[in-house]
Amino acid sequence: MEPITLTTERLVLRPLGAPDADEVYAALQDPAIQRWIPVSVPYERTHAESFVTRVPGGQNGSEYNFGVRLGADGPLVACVGLGPQGDNAHEVGYWTVAGHRGRGYLPEALPAVLRWAFTELGCVRMIWRAGVGNDASRRVAEKAGFAIEGVARAGMEHHGTLRDCWTGAMLPSDLGLPSRLPYLPSPAPRTTVSAKL
Repeated sequence: MEPITLTTERLVLRPLGAPDADEVYAALQDPAIQRWIPVSVPYERTHAESFVTRVPGGQNGSEYNFGVRLGADGPLVACVGLGPQGDNAHEVGYWTVAGHRGRGYLPEALPAVLRWAFTELGCVRMIWRAGVGNDASRRVAEKAGFAIEGVARAGMEHHGTLRDCWTGAMLPSDLGLPSRLPYLPSPAPRTTVSAKL
């Protein structure tokens, strides 16, 4: 598989590798990330090493974890991951390194990953989920153009506990891209007008 590099105005996104282990390990010590992202707690060095040395593309070319860097040789500022959800969809997840929050890195990086997934992976539905209350993740999803679809009761497991989660989705057409499968949306609900006689 050819190396994947995505770029934006300020950022370079590449699959994580062994050289990224130190920065991933340091980033995932953050209690704010551990509160919302289902990572091992305590998060040990071996967890980081395992995470960054997964083969880019995962088994069957289905899982991708992009390190988001400030320039080609800059620091790790975020991570965006994609995992399969059935034959046609992927789920996206992301986190930002504590010292780099509030600078718009994820809203800048996420559209590049989404476009790549729709055009190169053939994804026809991108799913986003976040625990209810994870307002930062929801803001990023909404800025990227995800349609928030509701709350899934007990929709995600986090450290052995089921939690309600917000759910959202994006389709290729939301970014002006074609889909490899046709989409037939449900018709708009009919309104009934009652007439008084």
